[in-house]
This record gives sequence, structure tokens and C-alpha cells, in this order.
Amino acid sequence: MPIIAVSNQKGGVGKTTTTVNLAAALGMLGKKVLVIDMDPQGNSTTGLGVAKDSLTVSITQVLLGQITVNQAIVQTETKLVDLLPSNGDLVSADVALMALPNRENQLKHALTQLSRSYHWIIIDCPPSLNLLTLNALTAADGVLVPVQCEYYALEGLAALLGTIDSIRQTVNPKLAIVGLLRTMYDRRNKLANDVSNELLVHFGPQVLASVIPRNVRLAEAPSFGQSIFDFDANSTGSSSYLALAQELLRRRF
Repeated sequence: MPIIAVSNQKGGVGKTTTTVNLAAALGMLGKKVLVIDMDPQGNSTTGLGVAKDSLTVSITQVLLGQITVNQAIVQTETKLVDLLPSNGDLVSADVALMALPNRENQLKHALTQLSRSYHWIIIDCPPSLNLLTLNALTAADGVLVPVQCEYYALEGLAALLGTIDSIRQTVNPKLAIVGLLRTMYDRRNKLANDVSNELLVHFGPQVLASVIPRNVRLAEAPSFGQSIFDFDANSTGSSSYLALAQELLRRRF
């Protein structure tokens, strides 16, 4: 059961879009998936059709040891995808974790209590390096890094890879880089092509072959609380995320 953290310290690169739609793509391929929303903004939660403001329990109580992970998991309408939701309460959890022993291991410990069988677990990380992200990276087997094919794409990427290496040397030696995923790509745009080529030059085989295009339907789907497969299964966005899921299943990083 691979546990994948979708992370980049830079915001607006497509972390939540990738989390939701990769999970949905794996579900389309017959894999049972758990999405864990570790971002206080709760975008993966709303993106999977769950009202974050109506939650009675969430990842917050799980991290603080108040309930088990099974008590917080909710089913979604997306095929074979369950959700461990979040909302703004997660901000207070980030602070409260500071006082706990083994604070970076809270999520990892919680996941050992899972009674349900999942083929994949995908964690949507916040766009910062805090205790929430540290918990995700400590629990994960690998990190999928979305990289926007626009100006400043490489900004912070070296720092993130350094952080991953540091975590590997301290709390999680098994942590691997699943790959760098080029997102919001427009092949007609010279800058997008230049950034894509620069990534390939600097990171070579760590760059995934799958590319996520800039796609209006992908941008519209979250406002309906749906994955791209539920919103528009015939879009280029859906075919791109299906190709990503198939590539990751082949790679097994």
C-alpha cells in the first residue's frame, strides 16, 4: 500500500488538483484509495464533494489522538475513493502538535490503526514546511512534486528536495521521490516549453513522462465538488491524469 505525499512548498502548482484527480484516476483503474487532506484550507475535501464547514470530526482530532482514523473517514461519490477530511480547525492542530512527544509521527501512528483495505493513500500537503507537512512526509513512502510550467517554477524546488533528503536521513529513511510532475502546461507557450526542458536537463529521470495540461475543465471541476472524471470524463485533463495513474502503477517508484 503506497503512501504518497503530494507536496511543494510553492503554492498554486496544482497539489490539490493532482491529489483529487490522481485518486480518482486510480479509482477508475480499480484501486481503492484514501485521500488525506492535510491542508487547513480543506480544498481536497471540498474538491471531493464534502462540505468542510459541516464536519463534526476531521483529521484534526485524529492527529491529536482524540479519535481513530476509521472514525473520521468519509465516503465520497468518486468511485473507490474515501476521504480523511480537513477544515480550518487544522490550524490549531498544527500548534497543538508542538506540545506532543513524537509529534512528527502522529499521522504515521494513526495510519497503523486503519481497519479498511486500501491500495493507495494520497496525502495533500499544505504549501509550507510545518508540522503538518512533516507528519505527511514522515508517514509517506514517496513524494510526488507538482511543478508549474511557468516562471519561478524552480523557485523553492531545490529547498524542497533538500528537505526530503533531510527527512530521509532523520525520521524516514524509506522516503523516495516518486517524481516531478509538470502541471499547467501549454505546449503553445514558449516559456512553458523552456521550463519543461529545464526540468528535464536538471532532474532527468525524476521528471515523469506524464504532463498535466492547462485545462479549463480541470479548473472548473472543484467548484462542483467533483473530480475531472465525474465532471468531464472526456476532457484532456481526465486523460492526462489517467496516464499519470498508469505511469505510477508501472513505476512503483
